[in-house]
Amino acid sequence: MQASSDDAARLLRALANPQRLRILCLLAGNEMTVGQINEQLPELSQSALSQHLARLRDEGLVSTRREAQSVWYSLPAGPAQAIIATLYGIYCAPRKSA
Repeated sequence: MQASSDDAARLLRALANPQRLRILCLLAGNEMTVGQINEQLPELSQSALSQHLARLRDEGLVSTRREAQSVWYSLPAGPAQAIIATLYGIYCAPRKSA
């Protein structure tokens, strides 16, 4: 139980940053390059975005694959994906008008 609670706390600390949450919401169901993510989050500098992606990668919250000179980021299956899917459904999904 100790290990599980430590893992949960580590995950929640990584998710506690609004910019990282926005990055993960973008990656929910989408594989994107740094450039594509940066187009969607223009308020983040390339440097800041790279730092956030590095943290997410170090925590195992994003997967990467290289294709030529591009690095593609995605949200792998696991606890983070389940949490992001729930948060996306509540906060990020397009609202249906009545």
